Amino acid sequence: MWVGRLVDLIEEHADELTERLVRMVREDPRTIGYGEVSDGELGGRAREVYSHLGKWLTKSSESAVESEYFRLGEVRRAEGIPLSEVVMALLLVRRNLWQFVESHGANTSLELRQQLDLELLVVRFFDRAIFHAVRGYESGD
Repeated sequence: MWVGRLVDLIEEHADELTERLVRMVREDPRTIGYGEVSDGELGGRAREVYSHLGKWLTKSSESAVESEYFRLGEVRRAEGIPLSEVVMALLLVRRNLWQFVESHGANTSLELRQQLDLELLVVRFFDRAIFHAVRGYESGD
């Protein structure tokens, strides 16, 4: 299955994706609040997603996503990072992932369909992650 091969490829390139993501966040004016967050902390969560993407997309329960990203929201609020920047950083994680997938483009209509199937799974995961991060952030109000 091509989706599985794409997920394997993403997981194999987790370090490369993480390095690129850290650069993206550092260079994006919409995530300036992350200036005080270390590269290790910033990249750590992204590496966790990239290196275990298959697990997050297929085996993670709602409670696992809620726990991880609710906590992320709480931490970012405590660090004083604006909520809009927290959301933007998560969108950059997703965008970086999708740019990588597109760079390994589909060659057949079946591969294109499977690429779209993967995109749907990724969007659903990030929808849940963003929702729970916002909830965690707002829990300190």
